[in-house]
Amino acid sequence: MPSLIDLRRRIRAVKNTQQITKAMKMVAASKLRRSQERVMNARPYAEEMQRVLASVASRVDASVHPLLARRERTPSSKTLVLVITADKGLCGSFNTNVIKAAGAFIVESAGPCELGLIGRKGRDFFARRGFRVALERIGIFQKLSFGDAQSIAQVAIEQFLSGAVDRVVLVFNEFKSVISQRVVVHELLPIPRDEVPVPADGAAAQSSGVGAELGQGTGEYLPAEYLYRPSAQEIFNRLLPRHVDVQVYRALLESNAAFYAAQMTAMDTATKNSADMIATLTLYMNKVRQAAITREIIEVVSGAEAL
Repeated sequence: MPSLIDLRRRIRAVKNTQQITKAMKMVAASKLRRSQERVMNARPYAEEMQRVLASVASRVDASVHPLLARRERTPSSKTLVLVITADKGLCGSFNTNVIKAAGAFIVESAGPCELGLIGRKGRDFFARRGFRVALERIGIFQKLSFGDAQSIAQVAIEQFLSGAVDRVVLVFNEFKSVISQRVVVHELLPIPRDEVPVPADGAAAQSSGVGAELGQGTGEYLPAEYLYRPSAQEIFNRLLPRHVDVQVYRALLESNAAFYAAQMTAMDTATKNSADMIATLTLYMNKVRQAAITREIIEVVSGAEAL
């Protein structure tokens, strides 16, 4: 049975830990609010850009721009997997879920994989296990900017255009709510293209910009021509790299907000658990003290009777 002084020391240590978890919860909550605002501002632009480009890209030939070219998958096809984790822990299963999803994707992938590791936790995990690392970014979440996303996207684009990899995949935590985050595996390159319905006569859409739209009341798909000024080549040369930058930036913002949400939830749970532990230890300490008092009374009474 532990002594009273040992129990008091343990209760004092738990109370000190509780103060730390409370402070971390408040800090995470304040940072979460700013991060959430940035995500909500960036998400509509990134989603609409993804939708528009996927629609437009489906109406042109993939040879217009190399970022649209979808290469045939073979056992030797390489994939660059960009894994976005946090630089810190104390956030529940936030980092573990991303690492597990990335590991599962690597195992299920048909060919070899290279890794782009953003965040200290992912870097420490995969670097110790002998994976080939194409890029590392540590400490960018302290002051996250669009330039950080551009530097990561530039490496991914260069790897894809040079033929070093045949596709690029993002693995990150998407912010859903304060208590919910969802792991996303998103194909970044080649840029996804919508499936365009085949016209009623069976003719394929022309690569010069002829699309297909549903005729009102007829149920048939009618050709729709898109005119590009100055040219489709120049438009895609400027727009597609920008699109990759935006998608990487959005993934970084989502992961950053999801981290603070997970940390706030984890610290709130830790604070509640410490309160329960303090109550349990206090009750046990009172029982030990009562037993000691009872034993002393029995000793006094026994000594008096002996006299």
